[in-house]
Amino acid sequence: MTNLQTVKNLYDAFAAGDRERILDIFDPDIEWIQNEGFPGGGRHVGAQTVLDEVFARFKVDWSAWRADVRDWLDAGDAVIALGEYHGTHKTTGKSMTAAFAHVYYLQNGRITRFEQYTDTRMVAEVM
Repeated sequence: MTNLQTVKNLYDAFAAGDRERILDIFDPDIEWIQNEGFPGGGRHVGAQTVLDEVFARFKVDWSAWRADVRDWLDAGDAVIALGEYHGTHKTTGKSMTAAFAHVYYLQNGRITRFEQYTDTRMVAEVM
C-alpha cells in the first residue's frame, strides 16, 4: 500500500469512527501537532493520547464536524491533504468553514507525525 493510500484510509477510518483502524494506521509513538487556538491544539505524543486528547473533544464540543479533502499531494514519505473543515458548535449553535492543510509523515506504512495548518480564528469565532 502506498503512503497516499494509507492517509486516505485514515480519513475513511475517521469518517467511520473506527478507532481500531486508526490505531493500526498511527505509529504508537505518533507526534500530532495542531495549531494553538484549535480544539485540542498543541503537541500530543502517542496514538492513544491523540485519540483521547484530540478526537474525543470533537464529540463533546461539536454537534457536527468533518474534514473534506479536495486535493492530495504525494511527496513520497510525506502526504499533504488540502481541504476544508465544516463544523457546528454544540453550545453556540454556530457553524463554520475553515481551510486546512494537513501534512503527514510516514515510515514503514504508518503515520509517525502530523502537522496542521488552518485558520483558527474561523473556529474560535463560532466557539
